[in-house]
Amino acid sequence: MPPARKRPRTYDPARTRTAVLAQLDAVREAVRTLTPGQLALPTRLGDWTVRELVVHIGMAVTAIGRALDLPEPARQDTVLLDWPFATSANAAAIDAFTRRLAAEIPDIDAHLAEIGRALGRQLDEHPGTRLLATNAGALPLADYLVTRTVELVVHTDDLNAAVPGLAVPCDRQALAAATRLLADALAVKAPGGSTEVRVPPYAVVQCVEGPRHTRGTPPNVVETDPLTWIRLATGRTAWRDALDHAAVSASGERADLGGLLPLMS
Repeated sequence: MPPARKRPRTYDPARTRTAVLAQLDAVREAVRTLTPGQLALPTRLGDWTVRELVVHIGMAVTAIGRALDLPEPARQDTVLLDWPFATSANAAAIDAFTRRLAAEIPDIDAHLAEIGRALGRQLDEHPGTRLLATNAGALPLADYLVTRTVELVVHTDDLNAAVPGLAVPCDRQALAAATRLLADALAVKAPGGSTEVRVPPYAVVQCVEGPRHTRGTPPNVVETDPLTWIRLATGRTAWRDALDHAAVSASGERADLGGLLPLMS
């Protein structure tokens, strides 16, 4: 994998914390209205049910506490932009853990409520500089919280797709952080300056090898909305399908991102 950009984007730790808590709360408010039949519905995540998906959303947050319970690593040995490329390695273990936990939890609403309370306490007790051992390597807590916005936004969208009529909102700051991290990941995977990828209002990145654009309208431009970008980056939507449904516009001979997506799976 190519090296990360020299000047990585920074995120406001206070805003990220607020975004993670707000998105978790939005999921909980929606889930408490679901019937047993709705919790048993299938999702687009293999053979997971809605119940298993919701439990996994909680797991994405409790991962913070599990990491805080471990000894602090001696030094940081990875960067935030390495995380999107490291998520698939633990898929089998995550699947097994999710199924086991979903079978053990009697009250999902109470479970999510306790997760939110615990997270608030943990973030009060630990500085953002505290290093955590993550699946990508040792990262500061503040950076790991940015990765949680991706998990929460992606799986909130999975939840909405699974339950007809459900419309769990995405916290604006959570959506912004998730969009930016995945846009920057594309620039890491395909470094260059020939193509401009625009995801208004949150992100613009240059990527793909070739002649670098310096002035005027770029010759190669890709533009889409934040949720479509997140679906493309995580394999929920195929590049060709997004083009066919006019969910993304792409102009120029270097604007075909089909071979670069998804970034995460």
